[in-house]
Amino acid sequence: MNQIAIISDIHGNIPALNAVLEDIKVRKIDKIICLGDLAGKGPNSAEAVDMVRQHCQVVLKGNWDYYLADEDPLDSLNPSNYWHQQLLGEERLKYMKNLPLYVEFYLSGKLVRLCHASPNDLFHRVYQHSALVELLKLFEETPSLNKKADIVGYGDIHGAYINYFEDKTLFNVGSVGNPLDIPQAAYTILEGKLDSKILAPYSITIVRVPYDIDKAINHAISSDMPDLEEYIKELQTAVYRKKLSKE
Repeated sequence: MNQIAIISDIHGNIPALNAVLEDIKVRKIDKIICLGDLAGKGPNSAEAVDMVRQHCQVVLKGNWDYYLADEDPLDSLNPSNYWHQQLLGEERLKYMKNLPLYVEFYLSGKLVRLCHASPNDLFHRVYQHSALVELLKLFEETPSLNKKADIVGYGDIHGAYINYFEDKTLFNVGSVGNPLDIPQAAYTILEGKLDSKILAPYSITIVRVPYDIDKAINHAISSDMPDLEEYIKELQTAVYRKKLSKE
């Protein structure tokens, strides 16, 4: 049986990324796939990109990676992206711009598709309780393979879950550096026979990893980063900043 660790949404949080990578190492998992959003929001965008490049065999593009690498920061959703771009530098931004949107492979006879938000649309956002028609869009054929996926894993929403419907399996890997369900880093482990089209046992496991939130907050404070207060509250509460502002 093969094991694959799937991480996503690092967002420049190095203490959280270190904790997750250490847990993966302890479990002796040697293949890691990252589903994007390496940078932005948190204080250590450059370090996060470098560590992901070092440890992950496959890296996909997230929406924040797009905002930073593909858009003019003054035209993006968050003008403070300019601050993160200056940290990243030209070479890292070029790397992020060229990241693929999805990856597909067989595991124990099932076609697995991994992406950040959607394989055919980086900005098609779905949640666990989205309408079935929206969820099924994630399983539609891609340009790579003229075949619907059996299992889809994605990031983007920062909340881990596993769901089953119409002989399909959908899971969200959660967020390493900016979880918005519980204040612990999250990632997912796939286990099965990699690259095999023969039906065999497989499993999907969501892992929660405690990390030093105070250390992450101190990193943010010392960096003089933008949107500091909102970031700190998200780390402490695991509640999205726009939801907090309405309370």
